[in-house]
Amino acid sequence: MRRFFIDEKAIADGTATITGNLFCHMTRVLRLKIGTRIILSDGLGRRHSGIIEAVGKENLLVRLQESSLEPGRPTRPLITLYQGLPKGSKMEFILQKCTELGVDTLVPFVSQRSVARLPKERENERLLRWERIARESARQSDRTIIPGISPVRELSEVLATAGQDVRLLLWEEEQTNRLRSVLGSRPAPESVAILVGPEGGLAEDEAAAAVAAGFIPVTLGPRILRTETAGMALMAILQFHWGDMG
Repeated sequence: MRRFFIDEKAIADGTATITGNLFCHMTRVLRLKIGTRIILSDGLGRRHSGIIEAVGKENLLVRLQESSLEPGRPTRPLITLYQGLPKGSKMEFILQKCTELGVDTLVPFVSQRSVARLPKERENERLLRWERIARESARQSDRTIIPGISPVRELSEVLATAGQDVRLLLWEEEQTNRLRSVLGSRPAPESVAILVGPEGGLAEDEAAAAVAAGFIPVTLGPRILRTETAGMALMAILQFHWGDMG
Protein backbone atom coordinates (compact mmCIF):
# COMPACT_ATOMS: atom_id res chain seq x y z
CA MET A 1 0.00 0.00 0.00
CA ARG A 2 1.09 3.56 -0.66
CA ARG A 3 2.13 5.64 2.36
CA PHE A 4 1.50 9.37 2.83
CA PHE A 5 2.33 11.82 5.60
CA ILE A 6 -0.45 13.96 7.03
CA ASP A 7 -0.99 16.33 9.91
CA GLU A 8 -2.79 14.62 12.79
CA LYS A 9 -5.20 17.58 12.83
CA ALA A 10 -6.62 16.30 9.51
CA ILE A 11 -8.15 13.33 11.37
CA ALA A 12 -11.53 13.54 13.07
CA ASP A 13 -14.27 11.02 13.83
CA GLY A 14 -12.45 8.13 12.16
CA THR A 15 -11.95 10.03 8.90
CA ALA A 16 -8.94 11.79 7.40
CA THR A 17 -9.54 14.78 5.12
CA ILE A 18 -6.81 15.31 2.51
CA THR A 19 -6.47 18.75 0.93
CA GLY A 20 -3.90 21.01 -0.77
CA ASN A 21 -0.78 19.71 -2.48
CA LEU A 22 -1.21 16.17 -1.15
CA PHE A 23 -4.77 16.05 -2.53
CA CYS A 24 -3.48 17.15 -5.96
CA HIS A 25 -0.67 14.60 -5.87
CA MET A 26 -2.96 11.73 -4.90
CA THR A 27 -5.73 12.51 -7.39
CA ARG A 28 -4.01 14.16 -10.36
CA VAL A 29 -0.58 12.53 -10.33
CA LEU A 30 -1.25 9.10 -8.81
CA ARG A 31 -4.92 9.06 -9.90
CA LEU A 32 -6.04 7.19 -6.81
CA LYS A 33 -9.69 6.18 -6.84
CA ILE A 34 -12.44 5.43 -4.34
CA GLY A 35 -11.76 2.07 -2.72
CA THR A 36 -7.95 2.38 -2.79
CA ARG A 37 -6.29 1.22 0.43
CA ILE A 38 -3.54 3.53 1.77
CA ILE A 39 -1.47 4.17 4.90
CA LEU A 40 -1.29 7.60 6.51
CA SER A 41 1.56 8.50 8.90
CA ASP A 42 1.80 11.55 11.12
CA GLY A 43 5.62 11.65 10.89
CA LEU A 44 5.94 11.21 14.64
CA GLY A 45 5.55 7.44 14.89
CA ARG A 46 1.81 6.82 14.47
CA ARG A 47 0.10 5.39 11.39
CA HIS A 48 -3.43 4.81 10.16
CA SER A 49 -4.60 2.40 7.48
CA GLY A 50 -7.78 3.13 5.58
CA ILE A 51 -9.72 3.26 2.32
CA ILE A 52 -10.46 6.28 0.14
CA GLU A 53 -14.17 6.81 0.63
CA ALA A 54 -14.92 9.95 -1.38
CA VAL A 55 -13.13 12.24 -3.84
CA GLY A 56 -14.32 15.83 -4.28
CA LYS A 57 -13.06 18.81 -6.23
CA GLU A 58 -10.80 20.07 -3.44
CA ASN A 59 -10.43 17.20 -0.99
CA LEU A 60 -10.74 13.48 -0.51
CA LEU A 61 -11.89 11.49 2.48
CA VAL A 62 -10.21 8.40 3.88
CA ARG A 63 -12.21 6.14 6.17
CA LEU A 64 -9.72 4.88 8.79
CA GLN A 65 -9.86 1.21 9.66
CA GLU A 66 -6.93 0.76 12.01
CA SER A 67 -4.52 3.00 13.92
CA SER A 68 -1.31 1.90 15.59
CA LEU A 69 2.19 2.91 16.51
CA GLU A 70 4.78 2.46 13.82
CA PRO A 71 7.20 -0.46 14.28
CA GLY A 72 9.96 0.46 16.72
CA ARG A 73 12.82 2.48 15.26
CA PRO A 74 16.10 0.63 14.72
CA THR A 75 18.65 0.80 17.50
CA ARG A 76 21.06 3.47 16.37
CA PRO A 77 22.36 6.86 17.50
CA LEU A 78 20.28 9.95 16.88
CA ILE A 79 22.24 11.95 14.30
CA THR A 80 22.17 15.73 13.99
CA LEU A 81 23.82 17.38 11.00
CA TYR A 82 24.95 20.97 11.52
CA GLN A 83 25.38 22.11 7.92
CA GLY A 84 27.01 25.36 6.81
CA LEU A 85 24.44 27.05 4.55
CA PRO A 86 25.55 26.35 0.95
CA LYS A 87 24.85 28.27 -2.24
CA GLY A 88 21.87 27.75 -4.54
CA SER A 89 19.82 24.60 -4.26
CA LYS A 90 22.56 22.51 -2.61
CA MET A 91 20.75 22.61 0.73
CA GLU A 92 17.75 20.89 -0.82
CA PHE A 93 20.02 18.15 -2.21
CA ILE A 94 21.72 17.70 1.18
CA LEU A 95 18.38 17.53 2.94
CA GLN A 96 16.95 15.01 0.51
CA LYS A 97 19.89 12.62 0.64
CA CYS A 98 20.53 12.88 4.37
CA THR A 99 16.86 12.15 5.01
CA GLU A 100 17.29 8.97 2.97
CA LEU A 101 20.35 8.12 5.06
CA GLY A 102 18.48 8.54 8.33
CA VAL A 103 19.40 11.96 9.72
CA ASP A 104 17.21 12.88 12.70
CA THR A 105 17.75 16.64 12.77
CA LEU A 106 19.32 19.05 10.29
CA VAL A 107 20.44 22.50 11.42
CA PRO A 108 21.72 24.95 8.77
CA PHE A 109 24.03 27.71 10.00
CA VAL A 110 26.02 30.68 8.72
CA SER A 111 29.64 31.44 9.60
CA GLN A 112 32.44 33.83 8.61
CA ARG A 113 33.04 32.34 5.18
CA SER A 114 29.42 31.68 4.27
CA VAL A 115 28.67 32.98 0.79
CA ALA A 116 24.96 32.19 0.97
CA ARG A 117 22.81 34.34 3.23
CA LEU A 118 19.08 33.97 3.72
CA PRO A 119 17.14 37.26 3.92
CA LYS A 120 14.92 37.50 6.98
CA GLU A 121 11.78 37.92 4.88
CA ARG A 122 12.43 34.61 3.11
CA GLU A 123 13.31 32.48 6.14
CA ASN A 124 9.81 31.13 6.80
CA GLU A 125 9.16 30.42 3.11
CA ARG A 126 12.46 28.53 2.77
CA LEU A 127 11.89 26.56 5.98
CA LEU A 128 8.47 25.43 4.76
CA ARG A 129 10.03 24.29 1.49
CA TRP A 130 12.75 22.36 3.33
CA GLU A 131 10.10 20.68 5.48
CA ARG A 132 8.18 19.61 2.36
CA ILE A 133 11.35 18.13 0.86
CA ALA A 134 12.09 16.23 4.08
CA ARG A 135 8.52 14.90 4.20
CA GLU A 136 8.62 13.71 0.58
CA SER A 137 12.09 12.17 0.98
CA ALA A 138 10.94 10.35 4.11
CA ARG A 139 7.91 9.01 2.24
CA GLN A 140 9.96 7.81 -0.73
CA SER A 141 12.54 6.10 1.47
CA ASP A 142 9.81 4.52 3.65
CA ARG A 143 10.87 6.34 6.80
CA THR A 144 8.25 6.48 9.54
CA ILE A 145 9.56 9.66 11.19
CA ILE A 146 10.25 12.93 9.38
CA PRO A 147 13.55 14.58 10.39
CA GLY A 148 13.39 17.90 12.18
CA ILE A 149 14.56 20.97 10.25
CA SER A 150 15.80 24.00 12.14
CA PRO A 151 15.71 27.64 11.01
CA VAL A 152 19.11 28.98 9.97
CA ARG A 153 21.30 29.74 12.99
CA GLU A 154 24.61 31.44 13.67
CA LEU A 155 27.58 29.13 14.25
CA SER A 156 28.03 30.58 17.75
CA GLU A 157 24.49 29.46 18.66
CA VAL A 158 25.15 25.97 17.28
CA LEU A 159 28.30 25.61 19.38
CA ALA A 160 26.55 26.88 22.50
CA THR A 161 23.63 24.45 22.26
CA ALA A 162 25.15 21.24 20.85
CA GLY A 163 25.09 18.61 23.57
CA GLN A 164 25.30 15.27 21.74
CA ASP A 165 27.33 12.42 23.23
CA VAL A 166 29.80 12.47 20.34
CA ARG A 167 30.45 15.63 18.31
CA LEU A 168 32.48 15.39 15.11
CA LEU A 169 33.93 18.31 13.16
CA LEU A 170 34.82 17.60 9.54
CA TRP A 171 37.74 19.99 8.97
CA GLU A 172 40.05 19.98 5.99
CA GLU A 173 43.00 21.22 8.07
CA GLU A 174 42.92 18.25 10.44
CA GLN A 175 45.84 15.88 9.80
CA THR A 176 46.00 13.65 12.87
CA ASN A 177 42.58 12.35 13.91
CA ARG A 178 41.50 9.71 11.44
CA LEU A 179 37.82 8.85 11.58
CA ARG A 180 38.51 5.12 11.92
CA SER A 181 40.46 5.56 15.16
CA VAL A 182 38.01 8.09 16.61
CA LEU A 183 35.00 5.83 16.05
CA GLY A 184 36.83 2.65 17.00
CA SER A 185 37.80 3.99 20.42
CA ARG A 186 34.20 4.67 21.50
CA PRO A 187 31.14 2.52 22.24
CA ALA A 188 27.95 3.30 20.33
CA PRO A 189 26.55 6.57 21.72
CA GLU A 190 22.94 7.67 22.09
CA SER A 191 23.48 10.75 19.92
CA VAL A 192 26.01 12.10 17.42
CA ALA A 193 26.57 15.55 15.92
CA ILE A 194 28.26 16.23 12.58
CA LEU A 195 29.54 19.75 11.90
CA VAL A 196 30.26 20.64 8.25
CA GLY A 197 31.34 24.10 7.13
CA PRO A 198 30.06 26.00 4.06
CA GLU A 199 31.88 26.13 0.70
CA GLY A 200 34.76 28.16 2.11
CA GLY A 201 35.11 25.96 5.17
CA LEU A 202 35.42 27.17 8.74
CA ALA A 203 37.94 29.82 9.71
CA GLU A 204 40.71 28.70 12.06
CA ASP A 205 39.24 30.54 15.04
CA GLU A 206 35.82 28.97 14.34
CA ALA A 207 37.34 25.49 14.27
CA ALA A 208 39.12 26.28 17.56
CA ALA A 209 35.81 27.41 19.06
CA ALA A 210 34.17 24.16 17.92
CA VAL A 211 36.92 22.12 19.57
CA ALA A 212 36.49 24.14 22.76
CA ALA A 213 32.77 23.29 22.59
CA GLY A 214 33.54 19.56 22.56
CA PHE A 215 33.75 18.82 18.83
CA ILE A 216 36.43 16.37 17.73
CA PRO A 217 38.14 17.45 14.47
CA VAL A 218 38.46 14.50 12.08
CA THR A 219 39.78 13.90 8.60
CA LEU A 220 38.31 11.51 6.05
CA GLY A 221 41.68 11.02 4.37
CA PRO A 222 43.45 12.63 1.42
CA ARG A 223 40.34 13.79 -0.44
CA ILE A 224 38.71 17.16 0.11
CA LEU A 225 34.95 16.72 -0.14
CA ARG A 226 32.49 19.41 -1.17
CA THR A 227 30.18 20.72 1.50
CA GLU A 228 27.21 18.94 -0.11
CA THR A 229 29.12 15.62 -0.08
CA ALA A 230 30.92 15.66 3.26
CA GLY A 231 27.92 15.30 5.56
CA MET A 232 26.40 12.53 3.47
CA ALA A 233 29.67 10.61 3.41
CA LEU A 234 29.96 10.74 7.19
CA MET A 235 26.26 9.91 7.62
CA ALA A 236 26.74 6.71 5.64
CA ILE A 237 29.85 5.79 7.61
CA LEU A 238 28.12 6.37 10.96
CA GLN A 239 25.08 4.35 9.90
CA PHE A 240 27.36 1.48 8.92
CA HIS A 241 29.58 1.64 12.01
CA TRP A 242 26.98 2.37 14.72
CA GLY A 243 23.64 2.33 12.96
CA ASP A 244 21.25 0.23 10.92
CA MET A 245 23.20 -0.09 7.66
CA GLY A 246 25.79 -2.54 8.96
